[in-house]
This record gives sequence, structure tokens and C-alpha cells, in this order.
Amino acid sequence: MSIALIGARGSGKSTIGRKLADRLWQSFVDVDEQIIRRAGKNIRDIFEQDGEERFRQLETEVIREAALLPDHVIALGGGSLVREENRVALKKPGHRLIYLRCDPKELARRIKADPTSGATRPNLTQFGGGIEEIEFLLALREAIYRECMHAELDVTNLTPDEAAVYIVKLL
Repeated sequence: MSIALIGARGSGKSTIGRKLADRLWQSFVDVDEQIIRRAGKNIRDIFEQDGEERFRQLETEVIREAALLPDHVIALGGGSLVREENRVALKKPGHRLIYLRCDPKELARRIKADPTSGATRPNLTQFGGGIEEIEFLLALREAIYRECMHAELDVTNLTPDEAAVYIVKLL
């Protein structure tokens, strides 16, 4: 069984995913890292130079490939499930989707504390980042996360190690 971690930017999908994969003795796939490797540039540059549509195409290719891998932990991008074809690929038998829910203020704090985020991640709305953007995107995406998830974990006050332990219990 593969586990896909879903949730907003800053919820810890990549960090928790690595810890969870180690705990489960599974391989780890970070969708964003695979997109960066494939494109040869960071996500901000893909958005600026090639547009969001090209980014989403690359994302779908990577998700389609990752969804075929047995016994992997997969960290998805925050907007990955907006495309129906990505939802279909991940909702097939053999996958468990875990929604890492986090308070918007904590998401903003985490994103701001990440020194690489501003340089490598684009703003996704007219709000230009920050709490307004986070709340706007959550309002659009949370229903999709909940529709697709098998379980939900509030990671607002958890360390990545604690979150990995709880996810194992949810499985």
C-alpha cells in the first residue's frame, strides 16, 4: 500500500513524508522535487517562464508515475488534487490519502520561517502570499482534500516525528 500525504503548503508533507517512509521501510517520492528535477528549474521559475499550466502538466505526469509505485510514501503539492485526473490516479486501490490539516496562522509562520520558500515557490493568488493567500486557497481546496482523504491528522501542534507516529496508527 502507498500513502499519499495531502494538504496545504507548509503542512509538512515532505518532512513528515520522509520520516514516515523511514518508519515504514518504504521509498519516498516528493512530487515537487520530481517536477524540479524533470524541468531543470525551481517551481517559481517554472511558473514565471513556462506558466502554471506547464507546471500542472508536469505535476500530472509525475503523479501518474508515482501512483503506479507500490509501497511508497508520496508527498503531493498543495494544489495537486485540483485536477481530476490526479484524484483518479490516487484514489485507485492500493493508496491511502492522509490529509495533513494545519491552522492557517501556523502555515503562514512555517512558510515565513522557511528561508528557501520565497525564492523557490511562487505566490499563487492576487494576495501575494501570506495569511490571506493561505485562507483563500484552503477555502478552495479543503473540500477536495476531504473528498479524497482516507484519514485526517491535525499537524498544527505536532513535530514531524509525532505526526509520523500518528499516521502509522491511522493506517
